[in-house]
Amino acid sequence: MGPPRRSSEQRRVELAEAALDIIAKRGIAALTTRALAEHVGLTTGALFRHFPSLDELLIAVVARVDTVLEQTYPPPELPAAERLWRFVEARSAAVGMRRGILGLVLSEQFRLALPPSGSRRLAAAVRRTREFISETLAEAQRAGDVRDDTPAEALTEIVVGTVLALALAPGAPVGPAASGAVRDALERLLRPQEAAPGERRPRPRSA
Repeated sequence: MGPPRRSSEQRRVELAEAALDIIAKRGIAALTTRALAEHVGLTTGALFRHFPSLDELLIAVVARVDTVLEQTYPPPELPAAERLWRFVEARSAAVGMRRGILGLVLSEQFRLALPPSGSRRLAAAVRRTREFISETLAEAQRAGDVRDDTPAEALTEIVVGTVLALALAPGAPVGPAASGAVRDALERLLRPQEAAPGERRPRPRSA
C-alpha cells in the first residue's frame, strides 16, 4: 500500500508553504500560479482545483502565516518574563524556517498585491505581535523582572529587532547555543537597572 492520501486541506497548507518558499527565494513578484505549479510538480490545472485564482492563493498564504504566528504565543499562565523569552525563541525559529513570512510582513509591495481581506488579516497579525510584546514587557516591568526606566513601547523595538536578527541569522532556525547567546544579550538589555545607594531610579516617560 502507498502512503495515505492527503486531504484537500493538508494539500492547501503544503501549497501555501511552497508559496512562502518562492517568496523567500525569489520575491513576491515571482509568486504566480504557474510558478507555484512548477515548484511543486503539478500542472496548473491540478493547482486550480485547490486555488481557482491567484487571489485565493494569496489569501491562503496569509492564513498560513497567521496560523504559524499564532502558534508561537506561549501559554498565558506563565510569568511574563518567561512568556517573553519563549515567544522570542518560538517566533524566531518559526520565521527562520519560513523566511517568506518576513517578505510578506515587511513588503509594502505584497500588501498592495493582496485582496483587501488578506491585507486586513496580515495587518491584524502584525498588530497582535506588537501588542503582545508591549503588554508582556509592561507586565514584567510591574513584576520587577524588566527594567522600568524605559517605556515598554521602546523596549518592544529591541525585542522585535532581536526576533528579526535571530530569524535572519546564518543557519536559522536558531539552535540552542545561538538562541542562548542572544537571550543572554537581550536579558542584559532588559535587566532591571540597579540604583546607587540613596539614588532613585528614573521612571519611564509616558509614550
